[in-house]
Amino acid sequence: MNLNGEDNLVSETLKKQIDRFLLALGFSLMFGTIILGQNFRQTVGKAVGVLMSPVLSAFGQENFHLILLEMAAIIAIYSSLIQKYTIDWDLVRNTQERMKVFQKEFGEAQLSQNTSMLKELEGRRNDMMEGQMEMSKKQFKPMAYISTISVPFLMWANYYISGHGSATMVFPFWGKQLLTSHVFGPLQHWIYWYFISSIGVNQLIRKALNITSG
Repeated sequence: MNLNGEDNLVSETLKKQIDRFLLALGFSLMFGTIILGQNFRQTVGKAVGVLMSPVLSAFGQENFHLILLEMAAIIAIYSSLIQKYTIDWDLVRNTQERMKVFQKEFGEAQLSQNTSMLKELEGRRNDMMEGQMEMSKKQFKPMAYISTISVPFLMWANYYISGHGSATMVFPFWGKQLLTSHVFGPLQHWIYWYFISSIGVNQLIRKALNITSG
């Protein structure tokens, strides 16, 4: 009896089941926030709130902006690790480089009105577009994994801050602002602060893990 073979089969089956579960959960959370709307977001927010209670006790409600910063760091680390091990970054870089070369050649052919070169490049265009589509498909799957963490966190933040309209933060040049007030349009100050924090942390982590596309 080949025990190693059976163990590998069980392990592979388990991995596939976990993979399907995470994908289903991720897509359900993504589309649930869009299709089911506010009720769904509040339900998820309340559920995550049970886990976040110790964090709130540690930081204090008046330091909600620090919780958002920590949340941005956790999501950035998690999403960066997922992307590092699920995306072929060499393929991404090669595809982008090929597209840059193609666009440069196409632009030069148009300027010089080189009909034979344009015809050849038109024939290559479909292959380039197929490569881009294939790359996009491979990048779409990690989004579902990332959503299993990022969406619940964001739904909790939205749920919590909507019930604490007096929470404030001091912004550079703007002074003290209510986190529920709007920067512009529907963008509230807490969301703005979260994304600014996320961009900074995310860039550092991606650079450290060498998962930049450029």
